[in-house]
Amino acid sequence: MRLTTYTDYTLRVLIRLAVRPRDLTTIAEIAGSYGISENHLTKVVHRLGLAGYIETVRGRNGGIRLLKKPREINVGEIVRRAEPDFDLVPCFAESSACAIEPACVLKDALAEARDAFLAALERYTLADLVAPQRKLATLLKPQPRPL
Repeated sequence: MRLTTYTDYTLRVLIRLAVRPRDLTTIAEIAGSYGISENHLTKVVHRLGLAGYIETVRGRNGGIRLLKKPREINVGEIVRRAEPDFDLVPCFAESSACAIEPACVLKDALAEARDAFLAALERYTLADLVAPQRKLATLLKPQPRPL
């Protein structure tokens, strides 16, 4: 199973915000912390705001911050919302045309594996992911921009 970059960035944004949950942070600061593109994070941040996980504050001193407490944000739920689908193989789709589908056990095995993967993620909250908060805060300091 492989998560999309979008899901990865969604989790990274939430982790960065949870390290300092009361502080306002900018997309540029988050991008600098991870060394990733601001453009990629803009869509992630927008959707997290629409879903009610973060709030945006406009203006000169604006930014984003968590709207919910880290312990209220379930990692499995975030992954389910962020991923476009969990069709591990083409036969997971409704319009499958696989020749062995009536006798296939692989599809059930893969579905069971997918469900176990998601169940494992549902046992974690954002608070669990940021338990080493001091170390994460040190590691996620924004990097200076090149001149």
